[in-house]
Order: sequence, then structure tokens, then C-alpha cells
Amino acid sequence: MGEMPIIDKAKCDGCGLCVSVCACGALKLVEKTVQAIEVDECRWCTLCELVCPNEAISCPFEIIIEND
Repeated sequence: MGEMPIIDKAKCDGCGLCVSVCACGALKLVEKTVQAIEVDECRWCTLCELVCPNEAISCPFEIIIEND
């Protein structure tokens, strides 16, 4: 399994925006808090981190774009 987004439960208000943009189903809302679920399909797109209004999600990986 690869690295998954990290959820700061103290900052998460359970709005669900991150869940709605996660194309691979790596995030789910459980009792008004988002949880990351380890899935093979996580593409590390970082959209969940970008849409979180409370900065409750951090992605522990860097995206590196290589030019050919």
C-alpha cells in the first residue's frame, strides 16, 4: 500500500467535500469525520487536500513532474 492522506480529526468538520472529489474512494465520512481508507487505486491527486476548507487533510507525498 502507498501512503494515504492524513486527516486531522480536530480540524475536520465533516463537510464531505474531500469525499466528493475522491475518485478512488479512499476517503469516507464516518460519524461526522472523514477517514482515509487504504486502497491500491489512490492516485495521489491531492484534490482532497486542495478542497478542504479547514486544512484538515495533508498529503504526505510530493508530486514530481518529469519532462522527457
